[in-house]
Amino acid sequence: MDQSRAPVLEAISAFHRRGDVSFNPPGHKQGRGIDPRVREVLGDDAFTSDILSMNALDDRRMTGRVLERAQELMADAVGADHAFFSTCGSSLSVKSALLAVAPPHSKLLVSRNAHKSVVAAVVLSGVEPVWVHPHFDGDLHLSHPPEPGDARHALDSHPDAWGMLLISPTDYGTCADIAGVADVCHEHGVPLVVDEAWGAHFPFHEDLPQWGVSVGADVVLTSVHKMGSGLEQSSVFHLRGDRVDPATLRACEDLLGTTSASVLMYAALDGWRRQMVQQGRALLAGAIRRATRVREELDAVPGLSVLSRDDIVRPGCAADQDVLKIVVDVRDLDVNGYQVADWLHAHAHVNVGLADHRRVSVQITHADDDDTVGYLVEAFRRVVAASTDMERLPEVRPPRPGALELDTVMLPRDAFFAPSETVALDDAVGRVAAEMVSPYPPGVPVLAPGERITGEVLDYLASGPPAGMLIPDAADGTMKTLRVVAE
Repeated sequence: MDQSRAPVLEAISAFHRRGDVSFNPPGHKQGRGIDPRVREVLGDDAFTSDILSMNALDDRRMTGRVLERAQELMADAVGADHAFFSTCGSSLSVKSALLAVAPPHSKLLVSRNAHKSVVAAVVLSGVEPVWVHPHFDGDLHLSHPPEPGDARHALDSHPDAWGMLLISPTDYGTCADIAGVADVCHEHGVPLVVDEAWGAHFPFHEDLPQWGVSVGADVVLTSVHKMGSGLEQSSVFHLRGDRVDPATLRACEDLLGTTSASVLMYAALDGWRRQMVQQGRALLAGAIRRATRVREELDAVPGLSVLSRDDIVRPGCAADQDVLKIVVDVRDLDVNGYQVADWLHAHAHVNVGLADHRRVSVQITHADDDDTVGYLVEAFRRVVAASTDMERLPEVRPPRPGALELDTVMLPRDAFFAPSETVALDDAVGRVAAEMVSPYPPGVPVLAPGERITGEVLDYLASGPPAGMLIPDAADGTMKTLRVVAE
């Protein structure tokens, strides 16, 4: 296919040239009705190209196939058979994929280190999750993706499972052996769905981890806004092979998605695909070079330790690491990651991607240059110097390995919609969770609806907020109370 084309961008340009006068949404009429105070902040461009897909980007019958052609180009660029654009993020894409793969009340293997959007998909769909637990590194206090042997054991134990959903890479940049897991799934006659939200850039440089579509995954979800040039909420899910019906996948996306999708997101996806095909290898080579520099310079700063490939790529851990995700351990500063993230934001105007009880992470992309990475390194040097004056907060009490492998005693859907009650945390031991409780970011639930609550997990969660942990999805983010299934 002609990868120099960008059908969505070309159609928007044609709309501008025609000078269409619209009497359909959006009501701001390409910015003419915008409050000047809004225009002063957002500018004109966000509104002049905010048009409808129908009778603007394309005609009423969509005979120009503008969006369809853009999706075909995306699929061709990454080696997929089909690509579907989503303007509700990978949170919607993963729900669509799960609904397409497993009907209600069926079994589905799911990595337990999944983002809350996956657990939300389990709740909405009514499937019975067979949790495949990650490998917990007790020294690093870090979970690594399940391995092919874990998938084989789960499928041998649950031969009636309809498929598997695997998370790779994790928010910490650790990657699964997707090829090995795909082989196991296909031996058992079921599809593999990979939530590769952090890996949209993988197809475009050979020194990055394996791209799920190229190594056998059936459906791969990517959040282009995370590591690519997509606008926030822009996502693509890719399909290869015949284990998942494309019409069913499209219908599930239509069931959940908006009927007023943002053309701005489509345009950014279209342009990013063209950019990566034409320039991606050189752009990502520069990003890898700068990330390597940042890793070396931060690791040389006293008090900081950068998570390296040798730390995680070994038996029982991860299969690979995305070098563009830089995870910095700050425990030797005698402060926690939340404090470091807050200081960097407030005093250096540097925003990091993730913070936990001992780490912060940053991502380097093709958009960075020598100036931005230099500023980042200097900001870390400043926070190290400032750490001696930071308040010593209570420590988070992370659970021992295996303590997060809770028993699921109710379907997550049944538990979420069951009559519930709010109880004091101490009274929640032994009860069944009726809500998700997810430290954010990364947003991986410690408690999922339907799981039997243990004292050790509650002790961990209770220790988090005083240290700076954010738990936004719990009914009580302070973790003094918890919503449980009523008895």
